[in-house]
Amino acid sequence: MYRLHVGAALVLAVLLAAPLALAEQASPAKAAPGAVVNINTATAEQLDGLPGIGVKMAARIIDYRQKNGGFKKLEDLMSIQGIGEKNFLKLKPLITIGQPKTEKGNQSQ
Repeated sequence: MYRLHVGAALVLAVLLAAPLALAEQASPAKAAPGAVVNINTATAEQLDGLPGIGVKMAARIIDYRQKNGGFKKLEDLMSIQGIGEKNFLKLKPLITIGQPKTEKGNQSQ
């Protein structure tokens, strides 16, 4: 009977620890420190991981992308309600709008 209680306690401990382990693994998916986030393709969770960007702001960014066909330049991010110049300057080194188009140069080779 003692083994059953120890086993049950172990199972309970594992079950209680599992959500914590999953939460720790999910955190880096937001925006890894030092990682540059493409604001034209990022998920809401990745955008939410940027400093000063919360769930509502991430939703506004995605809404802007869908309505306008994406961001043409980084500064377009300031068109989002709540992102002024000060916040933009903090975000600028952490964001991108994508790779420069060099396909024409690659096709001629």
